[in-house]
Amino acid sequence: MAANPSSFLILHPRLNHYLKPLFVSLTNPSSPSSNGANRARIFSFTKPLYSRSCSSVAFAQSPGDSGGGGGGRSGALSPRPPTEELQKIDVNPPKGTRDFPPEEMRIRSWLFNNFREVSRLFGFEEVDFPVLESEALFVRKAGEEIRDQLYCFEDRGNRRVALRPELTPSLARLVIQKGKSLSLPLKWFAVGQCWRYERMTRGRRREHYQWNMDIIGVPEVTAEAELISSIVTFFKRIGVTASDVGFKVSSRKVLQEVLRRYSIHEELFGKVCIIIDKIEKIPLDDIKKELKTVGVSPEAIDQLLQVLSVKSLTKLEEALGGSGEAIAELKQLFSLAEKFGYSEWIQFDASIVRGLAYYTGIVFEGFDRQGKLRAICGGGRYDRLLSTFGGDDIPACGFGFGDAVIVELLKEKGLLPELSLQVDNIVCALDPDLQGAAAKVATILREKGKSVDLVLENKPLKWVFKRAARINADRLILVGSSEWQRSMVSVKILSSGEQSEIKLDELD
Repeated sequence: MAANPSSFLILHPRLNHYLKPLFVSLTNPSSPSSNGANRARIFSFTKPLYSRSCSSVAFAQSPGDSGGGGGGRSGALSPRPPTEELQKIDVNPPKGTRDFPPEEMRIRSWLFNNFREVSRLFGFEEVDFPVLESEALFVRKAGEEIRDQLYCFEDRGNRRVALRPELTPSLARLVIQKGKSLSLPLKWFAVGQCWRYERMTRGRRREHYQWNMDIIGVPEVTAEAELISSIVTFFKRIGVTASDVGFKVSSRKVLQEVLRRYSIHEELFGKVCIIIDKIEKIPLDDIKKELKTVGVSPEAIDQLLQVLSVKSLTKLEEALGGSGEAIAELKQLFSLAEKFGYSEWIQFDASIVRGLAYYTGIVFEGFDRQGKLRAICGGGRYDRLLSTFGGDDIPACGFGFGDAVIVELLKEKGLLPELSLQVDNIVCALDPDLQGAAAKVATILREKGKSVDLVLENKPLKWVFKRAARINADRLILVGSSEWQRSMVSVKILSSGEQSEIKLDELD
């Protein structure tokens, strides 16, 4: 006998994987049982009813139907015997990552809008790059902490790829790709997601969003001064003051000068910088041990640590002499800070070197003055980055500013804005037959740039008013039968309670 179509359960495979174990009653209305009730067939499905080799739709047959002969579907799949229950999926995001429900998304959008607006004020253009990049782009010099934090794997084409841990190498790749078609200087910014498998602390996650601003093609210190000015402008926009945060500024050339005095090879420079970057994270004795391990002499270590403890340019001049390039550039930066109007925001600190090997000159970090949080942002000059990827070196500098630490700071200071959903209008039909009319009203308003929350179901007015209050609607527009016959709607200003009838063609 041919299998009756009503005895089949058709499941789309995308649903099969997420359905809980369930009992399905399949009824054949044309085959009444002896007591007059419909005959029911009960099945228990505990596993998905398809495999990768199956088509996108699986058929489950009842035990009583063989599926063979007549009009039966040959090859139809029978349900697997119950073996194991489907486990509930963990509803939390992977460790170190975040969901952004609407209330969190509003904060993120507010923050990103400020990033973009400051970038616009400074004449920067927005760019973006793939989140997935070649692993080789981020594997530079041994010892970089970031190298051990990569989310990397081999793709199906046997290529080594990685989720980007930062944005600057991608920027360098794009500059090399565009080559001479670019007109220098470039002022580019980006807001993108970055991934690092690192130990999580307050303000440190395994994924974060980062605001980068970079200036390509300007060798003068004016570029660094401009970048710090942009960050100060951002802080002022969101209510953060110089008493809340500051910038520690130094130069990689200070370290180079000390190492050169002790005839330490240039190849050790990057490794020394990476070790020095840990100076506030691990004990000083451990710093000395690591420096000794890479080949720095005890005398050089003592001199190096002595210089790194210097907190003023005057004392740095006494230690190194006043004729060095590092001193001259730092003096110029502090002079420009006065002209830009942010001298109270910055201070010299020789221990700031930044942990990435590509920095070559002035470096800086934003920090909270209470010392409760890790670095808020950081950047500097990287004149020789492009050559590490096979391109021609171009003078460049930039910074990275993560979203996580600044949000923690704003919470700490009580500066995080309270943002709620805001809708211009809520439109409701007073009769189910007028739902189409209400949709027309919503369309008219949306085409005029007004936001509209259209009530899609037949709801009592009490519910509509509660909904209007929750979404902070400015107006309630009711579509009633008598008004609609006159091409009018009833409009209520919710803040004042004022109500009037308005012609449809005058609604705005």
